[in-house]
Amino acid sequence: MKIYQATLAMVLVALSATTMASAAEPQQALPAEAIVSSTEVTATVTKIDQATREVTLKPDDGDEFSFIASDEVKNLGQVKVGDRVTVTYAEALAYEVKKGGEVASPATVVAGKSAEPGAKPAGAIARQTTATVAIVAIDPKVPSVTFKGPAGNTKTIKVMHPEKLQGVQVGDTVELTYTEALAIKLEAAPAK
Repeated sequence: MKIYQATLAMVLVALSATTMASAAEPQQALPAEAIVSSTEVTATVTKIDQATREVTLKPDDGDEFSFIASDEVKNLGQVKVGDRVTVTYAEALAYEVKKGGEVASPATVVAGKSAEPGAKPAGAIARQTTATVAIVAIDPKVPSVTFKGPAGNTKTIKVMHPEKLQGVQVGDTVELTYTEALAIKLEAAPAK
């Protein structure tokens, strides 16, 4: 499995856990939803200085840019001019409304993997943050919902789908899960 596919799979697994939790409790017909987006950029290595670790890339649809590869890039010696680098970024936001519950400070989990020494340079990292906020006001006329976070701050947002407010009450909590993942892979320059 390609490393960027594995990263996207991590995002989907995280989201399915939220969906399965709401499916396991049929008596609570409260809203739960996930929104996922991803983007992929491919660039060509135009310059590389192994001594300084400076790499210059030119995206298919952009201008060249340079950066210094950190020591965490274990297999930089394998990178050559003409190689293709693909970067995939995915993010997801899931929420689940629950009856009652407690407001909870954000908790973050980070996981990552890089290529083994000697393998083609590649890597993936994912970060997932979960927090629980309380619903302190609902205005069906706007429609909007006001949340109170763990630090006591409030935020009012407009509801895009008012039908999802059915069964939601002041005092309910909303578990929010934000996941983002980044994967990088390298393909050798095409043979000439």
